[in-house]
Amino acid sequence: MVQEVGQEAEMLTDAAGEMMVEQQSLNVIDLFLSGGWIMWVLLAMSVYSVYVFFERNAALRNALKEDKNFMSKIKDYIHSGNIENARSLCEQTDNPVARLVAKGISRIGRPLNDIQTAVENAGNIEVARLEKGLAGLASVSGGGPMIGFLGTVTGMIQAFYQMASAGNNIEVSSLAGGIYTALVTTVGGLIVGIIAYFAHNYLVSRVDRVVATLETRTMEFMDLLNDPTA
Repeated sequence: MVQEVGQEAEMLTDAAGEMMVEQQSLNVIDLFLSGGWIMWVLLAMSVYSVYVFFERNAALRNALKEDKNFMSKIKDYIHSGNIENARSLCEQTDNPVARLVAKGISRIGRPLNDIQTAVENAGNIEVARLEKGLAGLASVSGGGPMIGFLGTVTGMIQAFYQMASAGNNIEVSSLAGGIYTALVTTVGGLIVGIIAYFAHNYLVSRVDRVVATLETRTMEFMDLLNDPTA
């Protein structure tokens, strides 16, 4: 009796050891490959999202860099009649504010309404440049979970097809592949979508900061032209 109990305990220990080996062998690559072609689509979307985030973040960081004395120098140049020096300063300064002011300076001598319209149009162009790629990032945030759900549906279809084909000889192992694929693609789609969602909102907040700066500098420039002797 004692020997039989010992043998059963040994068998249980061996089975537990095999399960631990199988669990330890499971890694990210195995999970990715088990998701099928859907995971490759999600991988491409994630790479695109990472590229857009870092590229736009760098562009917005440069756009937010501003010389605090820039508008004061522009004011001094315009008051002294050195329009060319003001234009040269704008050309040497690489940021959206300088390009807006340069557009306004190029229209000096025309009615103020024309100058303001030109500056606003230039501002719209700058904002459009800053928002490049954000629409695609928003699409990834919404499309990622949907593509993951597509993988879920295809995985479940595969599982039920195997169940129907097996007839009365249904085995859990025959259903595991489809269900495994369904769960992996769901998780993958959610991860990609969540990351893209927060990245998109962060970049939008940065764009809003640039837009607020552009509006403030536009008002300062137009006030300067309305009262150049102040």
